[in-house]
Amino acid sequence: MLAKIYKPSRSAMTSGTAKTKEWVFEFSPEAPRKIDPLMGWIGNSDMKQQVRMEFESKDAAIAYAEAKGIPFQVIEPKKRKANIRMGGYGENFATNRRTTWTH
Repeated sequence: MLAKIYKPSRSAMTSGTAKTKEWVFEFSPEAPRKIDPLMGWIGNSDMKQQVRMEFESKDAAIAYAEAKGIPFQVIEPKKRKANIRMGGYGENFATNRRTTWTH
């Protein structure tokens, strides 16, 4: 079973970068999910898919996978361009504004 090592991206609901510093080690799904005929719940018999470990560095995650003999794939993160405004958020409330502020 192939494992993937990656750095999670930030949430689309925020501009913060919380929970994006650690590297994540997860197993890829081995079997497709099934719908339970009685209850309609979606389930899977693959227990390794529930394993999710966090490491402080990519090297630590790779060392763990190699020590356990687990084949892995490393997915490198894409760098995010910095979005820096001159006045920042406080510019919205500046008292020296020359024009009226509208939405």
